[in-house]
Amino acid sequence: MEFKRSSGILLHPTSLPGKYGIGSLGKEVYEFIDFLNDSKQRLWQICPLGPTGFGDSPYQCFSAFAGNPLLIDLETLKEEGLLLEEELNLEEGFDHDYVDYGRVINFKFDLYRSAFQRFNSIASEAEKSKFEAYCQNNIEWLEDYTLFMALKDNFNGRPWTEWDEEIKFREDSAMDKYKEELKDTIEFHKFMQYLFFKQWTAVKDYANEKDIKIVGDIPIFVAFDSADAWSNPEIFYFDENLNPTKVAGVPPDFFSETGQLWGNPLYNWEKLKERNYDWWIKRFEVILDQADILRLDHFRGFAAYWAVPAGEDTAINGQWESGPGADLFNVLRDKLGKLPIIAEDLGIITEDVEELRDQFEFPGMKILQFAFETDESNEYLPRNYPENSVVYTGTHDNDTTLGWFLNSDTKVKENVEKFLNIEASNICWGLIEAAWSSVSVFAIAPLQDVLELGSEARFNTPGAPAGNWQWRYKKEMLTEDVKNKLKKLTDKHRNMN
Repeated sequence: MEFKRSSGILLHPTSLPGKYGIGSLGKEVYEFIDFLNDSKQRLWQICPLGPTGFGDSPYQCFSAFAGNPLLIDLETLKEEGLLLEEELNLEEGFDHDYVDYGRVINFKFDLYRSAFQRFNSIASEAEKSKFEAYCQNNIEWLEDYTLFMALKDNFNGRPWTEWDEEIKFREDSAMDKYKEELKDTIEFHKFMQYLFFKQWTAVKDYANEKDIKIVGDIPIFVAFDSADAWSNPEIFYFDENLNPTKVAGVPPDFFSETGQLWGNPLYNWEKLKERNYDWWIKRFEVILDQADILRLDHFRGFAAYWAVPAGEDTAINGQWESGPGADLFNVLRDKLGKLPIIAEDLGIITEDVEELRDQFEFPGMKILQFAFETDESNEYLPRNYPENSVVYTGTHDNDTTLGWFLNSDTKVKENVEKFLNIEASNICWGLIEAAWSSVSVFAIAPLQDVLELGSEARFNTPGAPAGNWQWRYKKEMLTEDVKNKLKKLTDKHRNMN
C-alpha cells in the first residue's frame, strides 16, 4: 500500500495521564489526539491493545482479539449512569508516574462489576440491543475468550494446562457444564469487551476525523496461557498432553547475549495452510477495525523463526525453521486486499526476509539509536534509507534517546556528532530532526524523546523480569513550547498540509 509522507508519536494508552492509576480512553486520550493534531502529527502508534497477563506485557495477552479492560474509562461510565460519583472517590491517590498494575486491577474490576450490575438493571432496551448485537457480531472469538476468562477466574488464575482434564481438553460435556455454571461471569467479560470496543471505536473515529491514523501492532506469536492456544490447540506444536514441544525466541542479538526466550507456542503452519490460514484472516479482520496501519511484529518470523526446544533455560539452543513466507500474505491479500503493513524487520535479517518484505512492498523499520556503532555505511543512518521505510528514534524496547546517549560509550557519542552534527545538549531533538528530515515515508518518535526524558521513562527493557510497561506522562508535560517545536519541525521537514 502506498503511504503518505507523515510523522507521528509512539505512545501506548496505558501511559496517558489520569487519576485512576493507568491511562484510559477518557478525556486525556482526546487531549492527546488534539496535541497530535495541533503539532501536525498524522500518526499515533500504539502497542497491542489486548488484555495483559503475567508481567503486564501487551505482547503477552490472554487473547489476540480482545481489548484490555484496564483501559476502559471510568468517568465515561459515570456519565452513562453506570457508576456513581461516590464510587470513584479515592481514599488514597494513585501514582501519576507509574502504573501499579495489581492495585489498578483490583480497583477497576470492582467498579466494572458494579457497572455490569447497574447495566442489567437500568440500561435501555436500545442499549441492551447494542450489547447483544456486539456479542453476536464477534461471536467467532468472543465466546471462546469469555469462557476462557471465566474459567481462569474459576480456577484461581491458573494457566489452562492446570485446569481439570475434561475442560483443558474442551470435552463437549465439560464445555456445556461450565458455560451454564459460569454464565454470569461469561456475560461480565462480554460486557467489558463491549465497553472497551465502544470506547476505542469512539477514540479511533475522533483521531480519524482529525486526519490522524492509528498505527496498531500485531505480535506474530500469542501467549501460551491464552484463549487462542486453549481454543485452537491444533494450530500449534503441542504434544498429546497439550504441552508445547518447542517455543519461540530469538538467538543472541543486540539486546541479549543469550538471546530472548519468549516461550510462546509455535504455529503449525502446515495445519494453518490446510485451513487456508482462517485464524490469521480473522485476526487481521479484527485488528483492521481497531487500527489504520499495522506494525507486524517480528516480521522475520514469517520467513523463518527461531524454535527452541521446550524446557530450555535460554534461547541459545534453538534452530531456524521455515515460516509460511509469501503463501500467507498472498492469501491475506486475496481475502482482505492490499494490507497497510509496516514490517518490523529488526534483528538477524537474511536475504529471504528482505525478499518477502519487498515482494509485498512493506516498509521496513530503521532505528536511529542503532546507527552509530560502526561507520557511515551503517544501514540505520538516514543517508542510507530507502524511501519505503519507517524511521524511529527508538522503539518501545529501546531506552529513551537521552538515556541511551548518556549510557553510550565515547565512540558512539563521537559518531553522533560526526555523522549528524548533533551536540550532546540537543540529542533528543537532534535525533528527532534527523528522523523527520530523512527520506523515510514515516518518521516516528516515542513521546519520551519529544519530552527529552531519561532512562526513568523507559517503557520496556527486554529480558527484565519486572518494572516494564509502567511509565506514564503527566498532562502538564505537553506544553505549548513542545507543541510548537514539534509543529515547526514538521512544517520544515515532513511537508505536511
